[in-house]
Amino acid sequence: MFTVNGNKVKIEEHLTISGYLASAGIDPSLVVVEYNHQIPDRQEWPNIHIQNGDNLEIVKFIGGG
Repeated sequence: MFTVNGNKVKIEEHLTISGYLASAGIDPSLVVVEYNHQIPDRQEWPNIHIQNGDNLEIVKFIGGG
């Protein structure tokens, strides 16, 4: 299990940040991801494997005026 925005999520084998975003239907160009209290570069997302106990915070950009 890992945590996404405060919610527990069952971990899939070999799941990366990019893989999680894709499986959740989240457009990676519209979010910032904090991974274990650090903000990795987007280019690193396909190489970061989520482990049990990890924490993700996903912040979506919302337009407005």
